[in-house]
Amino acid sequence: MSEPINVTIGTLMDETTEKFPDREAVVYPELGLRYTFREFQALCNTVARGLMDIGIEKGNNVAIWATNVPEWVTAQFATAKIGAILVTVNTSYRVHELEYLLRQSESTTIILIESFRGVSYLDMIYELCPELYHSEPGRLQSKRLPHLKNAIFIGNERKPGMYLWTDLIERGGHVPDDKLAEVQKTLQADDVINMQYTSGTTGFPKGVMLSHKNIVNNAANVAACQNITEQDRICIPVPFFHCFGCVMGTLACIATGATMVPIVSFDPLLVLQAVQDEKCTALYGVPTMFIAELNHPDFTRFDLRTLRTGIMAGSPCPIEVMKKVVDVMGIKEITIAYGQTESSPVITQTRPNDTLEQRVSSVGRVLPHVEAKIVDPGTGEELPVGEQGELCTRGVHVMKGYYNMPEQTAQAIDHEGWLHTGDLATVDEQGYYKITGRLKDMIVRGGENVYPREIEEFLYTYDKILDVQVIGVPDDKYGEEILACVKVKEGETVTTEEIRAYCEGKIARFKIPRYVQIVDDYPMTASGKIQKFRLREEAEKKLGIR
Repeated sequence: MSEPINVTIGTLMDETTEKFPDREAVVYPELGLRYTFREFQALCNTVARGLMDIGIEKGNNVAIWATNVPEWVTAQFATAKIGAILVTVNTSYRVHELEYLLRQSESTTIILIESFRGVSYLDMIYELCPELYHSEPGRLQSKRLPHLKNAIFIGNERKPGMYLWTDLIERGGHVPDDKLAEVQKTLQADDVINMQYTSGTTGFPKGVMLSHKNIVNNAANVAACQNITEQDRICIPVPFFHCFGCVMGTLACIATGATMVPIVSFDPLLVLQAVQDEKCTALYGVPTMFIAELNHPDFTRFDLRTLRTGIMAGSPCPIEVMKKVVDVMGIKEITIAYGQTESSPVITQTRPNDTLEQRVSSVGRVLPHVEAKIVDPGTGEELPVGEQGELCTRGVHVMKGYYNMPEQTAQAIDHEGWLHTGDLATVDEQGYYKITGRLKDMIVRGGENVYPREIEEFLYTYDKILDVQVIGVPDDKYGEEILACVKVKEGETVTTEEIRAYCEGKIARFKIPRYVQIVDDYPMTASGKIQKFRLREEAEKKLGIR
């Protein structure tokens, strides 16, 4: 096996541009925007010099709060060129969460758009930092956020106390190319370059510190699992603020010379249109995105024949959905990827030559330079093949730690360097891993361990069900009872009795949901993860139990 890649993101970009200067690097079909690698590199270098001119240095934390706009991906590579650490902000954050992230990350700079889904980002930042109204750009002195000095607005209209994005481009002309080259030479592959906050499905979000080496290797290996080359065009509708978007997506394109075709904000119609018009060969998405695309009333109107591969990840991939992606969408080489932010993010992935059975029943094998093992959560002892336990992983992909949280880092990564994922899994003789649930999601009903994933997979086989999430709710007799939160297909209705009857004789009685709730939507993080703790809270209120 070859050695891990040991270059910075800036060097990687320069090397790829040298190989493919005139190939398309970035295409936004909805904005009519196209950059070749040479044009994109020049733009990123200009913005990097502009950041230097306003005083941003290697090691400074720069937060970005925006949808998948072109400035986001430019900022990703411009900050990487000067060694500033990009802190990605969840697009669904509100004032309290934003204050927590900016304070905890000690960000010196925030780059932001005006609003998203009717919510004003500007109003929130001015609420947090009213001092902006009377500040010169770059000279903010905020009482609540003492580290924050710069606000950069992605928009055309000048705002009090803020730079405009175009100011960076203009000021880039004030800094010579050789100054940027000097700074770039000082950067090391092991330097932290990206910080992402865990989605907060449990507890306070933690800032995951990822190095150039972490994410460059992950991006290259994830691309290799799909056989991605400079001939490919990847449609990226998943948010950039998450690893799926900015590592497996944009960075994988820079690593291979493939063209990135981002969608500013997920819309199934825009995705189908982009795949057809741009002749995309790969499509990314969480299961709910693929479900939305497959079930769109205009689905059959689009020619998707160029699609070859892609990734379904972010949450467990229902087997029935996977089959439709292969058979109906025609993505014959679709891969499943599994991991978490702390592992850059991918630990295991299926390969295009895996059988459909391997792709629908497992999350694949470990990537190169990645180790994994299954351990007993109680004793930490490694378990034999086929036995369920906690998945632990070690290698080039494991984060440097949580920012300013040494205790939480020590809880996550043991003294031998193993990252404890908190996920339950099994592994077979061929090294294929199967995720069976979260340690925290496991339901204990009358002394029996019940794994929601198993029941969910079974219920997906019922032809009236579009989507299902299984959770545990408190019960006086059994400790916990099983609740299925079901989304039904359009025009269908189901009852609790009907679903229970479907389960009879097919799964063990103790696994049959006692409760069924019909829902229109699931509470989600903006990266597409379903927040089961919120489903649980809502269900307890509706059922009147605690």
